[in-house]
Amino acid sequence: MDSLLDALQEGRLIELPDNNRDDALELLAHILEAIPSVPPGTDVVGLVMERERVSSTVLGKGWACPHARVPFEEDLVCVVGWSPTGIDYGSSDGTPISVIAMYLVPSNQRNHYLREISLLAKALTAYAEADKLRSARDLNDVRNYLLDLIGSTKDTVGPDARARMIQLQGKQTLPALAAPDLSSLVIEPFTVIAGPGLKPVVLTQSAGLGEFLDAAPGLIDRLESDGAFQDGGWRLVKRTALAYQGGRMLYDCLAIKLQTPSASPPK
Repeated sequence: MDSLLDALQEGRLIELPDNNRDDALELLAHILEAIPSVPPGTDVVGLVMERERVSSTVLGKGWACPHARVPFEEDLVCVVGWSPTGIDYGSSDGTPISVIAMYLVPSNQRNHYLREISLLAKALTAYAEADKLRSARDLNDVRNYLLDLIGSTKDTVGPDARARMIQLQGKQTLPALAAPDLSSLVIEPFTVIAGPGLKPVVLTQSAGLGEFLDAAPGLIDRLESDGAFQDGGWRLVKRTALAYQGGRMLYDCLAIKLQTPSASPPK
């Protein structure tokens, strides 16, 4: 389960902000879309949601594993979302989903993906402490649970993976979703207020992101027309839009970016 281990090592384990299934899927898909190696315009959100309409991706034991198959060659990539309260996923046994492991499956990685999902399903069936996930209090508990789960498949885990697991187990804390740095992943919430004759007002705790958005041409038009788009290395996502009197609008948004190892997140 090396892609799952990669997600832990590279900071792609996040706490989901609410327990709505579609919102969770869209957020995780947008994170995959923000990966620099993914070609611009790749509609991971659309591919994932269409797949969900065709068949359920519930794996059992509180897990769901949605995926998007894409017609280019790259590495198999996984992003993991944890819901503290559980998500109503419409599973046949009614069990809320605690972990959504979403995969981006390039055309050259389909066999790799099938092997990983098969191993994960077997591990969840055989792992004696699979129900321990329900008592997780924070991301550190979830990470330790995932490392134990991967370690339970020790016969299929190579020396490199074991070494990375030991390194991860030595780290004591993980930042929360709203923190400015999740290893290589940055997720910044921001709000935009706009209206007739009003210069758009950007509200964010990140000064660097605020300066970038203040200077972004056509920001409101693109939020309205596209909803989600790439600009300046950021994946900008409109979550909700509320209308007020006088034609004024309030946009609740996310900015998602994967930093290179040498880059620093905005202050």
